[in-house]
Amino acid sequence: MHMTTKATERAPRFAALMTAVAIAAALAGCADMAGISSNAKLRDAASFHLPASEANALAVDSRWWSAFGDSQLDGLIDKAIAGNPNLQVAQARLVRAQSAVDSADSAGKPTLGGQLDLTRQRFSENYIYPSPLGGSVQNLGTLQLNGNWEIDFFGKHRSALEAAIGSANAAAADAQASRLMLASNVARGYLQWARLNAQLAVAERTLAQRDETLRLVRDRVSAGLDTRLELNQSEGGLPEARQQIEALKEQIALTQHALDALVGEPEATGALTPPSLAAVKPMALQAVIPADLLGRRADIVAARWRVEAVTQDVANARTQFYPNINIVAFAGVQSIGFDQLLKGSSGQWGIGPAIRLPIFEGGKLRANLRGKAADQDAAIESYNATVLDAVRDVADNVSSTQSIARQQQEQAGAQRSAEAAYDIAVQRYRAGLGNYLNVLTAETTVLAQRRQAVDLAARALDAQVGLARALGGGWKPEPGLALGAVPRTEGTLQ
Repeated sequence: MHMTTKATERAPRFAALMTAVAIAAALAGCADMAGISSNAKLRDAASFHLPASEANALAVDSRWWSAFGDSQLDGLIDKAIAGNPNLQVAQARLVRAQSAVDSADSAGKPTLGGQLDLTRQRFSENYIYPSPLGGSVQNLGTLQLNGNWEIDFFGKHRSALEAAIGSANAAAADAQASRLMLASNVARGYLQWARLNAQLAVAERTLAQRDETLRLVRDRVSAGLDTRLELNQSEGGLPEARQQIEALKEQIALTQHALDALVGEPEATGALTPPSLAAVKPMALQAVIPADLLGRRADIVAARWRVEAVTQDVANARTQFYPNINIVAFAGVQSIGFDQLLKGSSGQWGIGPAIRLPIFEGGKLRANLRGKAADQDAAIESYNATVLDAVRDVADNVSSTQSIARQQQEQAGAQRSAEAAYDIAVQRYRAGLGNYLNVLTAETTVLAQRRQAVDLAARALDAQVGLARALGGGWKPEPGLALGAVPRTEGTLQ
């Protein structure tokens, strides 16, 4: 009978609480959210005219640079990933985003706090306190536990948590994009170093060739077969060759300094053997890019996660129109006089709902929702722009790779012809059958072809680096970095 009575007493209390919640929700329905929404649309793969996924699509390895077969390059990239300050900044941003997830997750959980207040206070004689309390000086003490739980009826905490998770996953993808950009910059810097070394070899070969030609001209002048004109022309080529050598050495030094900065270790390249273009192996990469390969780019995934995060921000902004419903409770002791504080008769407790309802906010909530909807439009269009840039990036590198291969074939034939013409010009000049102007003309053509051969070889390798980067560099979400799967929208690239 006693238990039945208690249950009967609790029933009206619960009914009153639910009635209060229902009234608050009904009043919240008066909040006007009409006419505020996002207008932008995510573009699907078909709108970018990307080919469908292929079963035999060639994925990029996460250590794609190892395909070049250069252990020095491998070591430089590993050092850069381990010690580059900018990469550490990206990692710090990720940790910050992950902490925001923990903070958002804690917002929907009950809280409990302790309170101890010890105050010596004089009570007013002209207020609510009767004599002898009014006008006296007393010691006040409070010792209690305070609890609070905001019930997530309308999904405010859930949407805030999902927005934080989206931002954290975007930060994780950004960190991987920074890692890929760093690796590609190191690879490109290394290949530039190799290109300059090859150009230096051409310049030194040119200097030796012109020195040999100068000896030939001097012999002919001494024999009375040539004039000072030919001698002056021949001598003028040596300072030019030396100047080119010095200019290339300067560029090599600057390139090494840039690599040292990327690696985060001064003089990192000083102990290395100057790289050779001929020793770098070409990579095998996909020539036709299906949509699923493009969807592995970390920057695209990061942009898609930002859309997800701001979408949840919009949902959170909508929940601000609804009431906050908290369950608050406290239990402890309170007394006048410190000696009474810990006595059983000083005990106090309380529990009940606390409801806060926005009724008139002067347009603040609508303005906030409108701003969040604009953020969503911006995030969606940023995603679309990122995909467009990625499609162009891949197409550019594929076109360059294919075109450079064709150019190398044609250039090789042109160089063979130029070398043969130069040899004939020198032989005819040596035999007195041609003039020195023919030698200079043939030499100019040969030098141009030699330099172009080096540049094309370097461009071919650089385009392969660019294509590996454009295809995402073999990126995959890593456990402990990304906090969830990429959100899928029908037709998008994830």
